[in-house]
Amino acid sequence: MASGYGLNGGPSRCFPFWQEVLACYVVNTNSEDECGKKKCVPVLEDYYECLHHKKEAARVRALQAAYRKAEAKQSRDDVPSATQIRSLGLLEESPEDKNLKPAKYLPHMKPTVT
Repeated sequence: MASGYGLNGGPSRCFPFWQEVLACYVVNTNSEDECGKKKCVPVLEDYYECLHHKKEAARVRALQAAYRKAEAKQSRDDVPSATQIRSLGLLEESPEDKNLKPAKYLPHMKPTVT
């Protein structure tokens, strides 16, 4: 959170990273030379990652893409046909046979008996 406090009143989840950034700046910089800031770039990147999770999100997207690609390559020979699915008996049964009760507050249609 921007205030530095977490959701439950304690320190935010990224506060330890912020402390590392400040410690790095205090140790590596002085008033006349600021070239020590370059040493703090990895620590600052960790803090930004804690705040925004950009690297984590990129990894997740890459893993999901690889998983989808692998799933698309794999052929499914044992896919059931429509007649096999219908033969299970789940589609033709009445609501009473399926033990389904109509929703109390949602609109529903009564089955027509023919």
